[in-house]
Amino acid sequence: MLLGYARVSDASQNHDLQMDALRAAGCERIFVETASGARADRTELARLLETAREGDQVVCWRLDRIGRSLRHLTEMAEQLERRGITLRSLTESIDTSTPSGRFLFNILGALGQMEREIIVERTRAGLRASRLRGRLGGRPRALDQTKLTIAQTLMVNGNFSMAEIARQVGCAPSTLYRSLPGGRRGSTTMVGTVPDGRATVREMAAV
Repeated sequence: MLLGYARVSDASQNHDLQMDALRAAGCERIFVETASGARADRTELARLLETAREGDQVVCWRLDRIGRSLRHLTEMAEQLERRGITLRSLTESIDTSTPSGRFLFNILGALGQMEREIIVERTRAGLRASRLRGRLGGRPRALDQTKLTIAQTLMVNGNFSMAEIARQVGCAPSTLYRSLPGGRRGSTTMVGTVPDGRATVREMAAV
């Protein structure tokens, strides 16, 4: 059975051109979808793949109508091949039921792998360049040197608890402890008072 798939990105477009081509190709059933090609959760495409059986052929007007990316397209073609289902694109004249069609898809698969490796290498090169300029990847530090100095000053003042100091510098108390030399083990706790007589916890970094 020939199973067609037609997709447009939004409601301002129509499926007429694709539908005409799929009907002319002999598709007995056509799955019609309006959704962005970047979406992974395309309902009609999922229904098509679930419906297809061994010996069927999935037909699309153009490959970018069915695949999100080159990688997604080659992975889908491989999954279909394992199930005994072929894939055909009318515009590109690619048909995986023929030797030449399978050859072209193998080339696409190789290009997809090369594309992934290039992205990985570019990412690594960018990180290396950033390190050379003193910039590190990952999440930014919650406490920079200025905030840490403010926290240490407030600790020496003795009128603020660690929770209050953490709120002042915009971090969690656990982050503040980790940023101090020796963490919790590197601080000593003392009891102090403020003018209204309320007891406070004074924690000072061990010198």
